[in-house]
Amino acid sequence: MSESAILFWATTDIGRVRKHNEDSFLIDKKRNLFIVADGMGGHAAGDVASQMATKEFREALLEDSAVGAAIETQSAKEQRGSILFGLEGAVQRACSAVFGAGEADPSKRGMGTTLDALLIVGHRGFIAHVGDSRVYLYRQGAVHQLTEDHSVLNELRRRGKMSREQIEALDYKNAVTRAIGVYQSVEPDVFDFDVLPGDRFLLCSDGLYEYFEEHELGRLFAETPDEALSEKLVALANERGGKDNITALVVRIPEAHGKFVELAEEVNLKLELLHRIPLFRFVSYQELVRVLNITTTRTYAAGEPIVHEGDEGDEFFVVLRGHVRVHSGDNTLAELRMGQHFGEMALIDSSPRSASVTAVTESRLLSIRRSEFYALIAKEHAIATKLLWSFCGVLAQRLRATSEQLAALKADKN
Repeated sequence: MSESAILFWATTDIGRVRKHNEDSFLIDKKRNLFIVADGMGGHAAGDVASQMATKEFREALLEDSAVGAAIETQSAKEQRGSILFGLEGAVQRACSAVFGAGEADPSKRGMGTTLDALLIVGHRGFIAHVGDSRVYLYRQGAVHQLTEDHSVLNELRRRGKMSREQIEALDYKNAVTRAIGVYQSVEPDVFDFDVLPGDRFLLCSDGLYEYFEEHELGRLFAETPDEALSEKLVALANERGGKDNITALVVRIPEAHGKFVELAEEVNLKLELLHRIPLFRFVSYQELVRVLNITTTRTYAAGEPIVHEGDEGDEFFVVLRGHVRVHSGDNTLAELRMGQHFGEMALIDSSPRSASVTAVTESRLLSIRRSEFYALIAKEHAIATKLLWSFCGVLAQRLRATSEQLAALKADKN
């Protein structure tokens, strides 16, 4: 990342009600690996599950040669697929180990744990997530929840079939829908994203975050020195009830200069411009990060063709920098600059391009291929629903515009 080291601070506390601390955390400074786990099972079982899961997860990564090579060379971009595969394998190994221990000891049968792991490799962050602990990102003065809770409460909220009052009255609303060790295997959320200079992360158990809203976390990030933040968050959670074990692990990415600052500026620009596009207007920050993962960036020289009229379209483009011309033959149809886009219909069908696009000045464009887009929405159903709704809105708007133009033409003829 830079010459400075990644910094971290962690605090865990039993809380004011529980008799045992079933939370665990693990920090591997050499590999920039950070883990928080919240055990379940009562008596001695919960802490056994969380400690075993963090240990097994780390050991699985250490034994994965592809992940080890990526960490050694800090080559996240080239080894991205191998790292994601390794994280998923580490989750499965931890799950199998905890499940096996529970089966072998009747007093621990049914024990389980959440697990959130953050691995920093080069300029990318990798997250493995199971359960209802969370990973937050603090970037440019705003807090973003990067993980989605695997809980009954979150599922009911997402479906929108019950009122807030009805949900709060449920006895089982806090139950998790996925956990390490309850069954022999589990489906984790595993994803990666760009890490920028100055980013800060908070990995925490539900005993902490249920006492805070995101806007308050943002204020605490802004006002509290990094080295004091984990202790302050835990202390506040205790003051507000402390009904569960409380764990906070804060990670800070160092500031940087030169090309790393340019990298940060481009990533922020991509996220900002994508969010402005109607197609992505309903997508959350964490979902937008996943969309960004399927994009590529290319530079075109002045006068260089980008797409040709009549060719089969399979890419959607956003202008990051520069100036491009949309034309049919010599007839200019539109001129596009930063933030403007073309070709979104190519994401849903393979119809021939209705016009050509050529760079007027040197231009840098972000693109999404249809195959990558399909792979994303096949895996991320929530994103798929939001994008489908947006597509309907875009098509409806175009249909209205076409109808108005036809009506105007008829009026002119009459």
